[in-house]
Amino acid sequence: MSENSNIPFEQALEKLEALVAKMENGQLPLEELMKNFEEGSKLVKLCRGKLDALERKIEILTRDDGGSGQWRDFETDAAAGTRNAPSQDSLL
Repeated sequence: MSENSNIPFEQALEKLEALVAKMENGQLPLEELMKNFEEGSKLVKLCRGKLDALERKIEILTRDDGGSGQWRDFETDAAAGTRNAPSQDSLL
């Protein structure tokens, strides 16, 4: 999965759609089907992480009530799959 970790969301989604199309064909040997399933699962996790990060950024911006909001990155704990938002003080 490391080769996919830095690809844009759209490219990851295209790869996922291609894998699903191959799998839906029903013509793959079991081993290749499992390989595609595992890769697809990794791509789903990657896409979900990118969407979650964007959603969190939007939450931070809208919490500012449209004032002088600025994009603020936040730290993610990829191993645990949790998000650590900036403290309230850093948003003011």
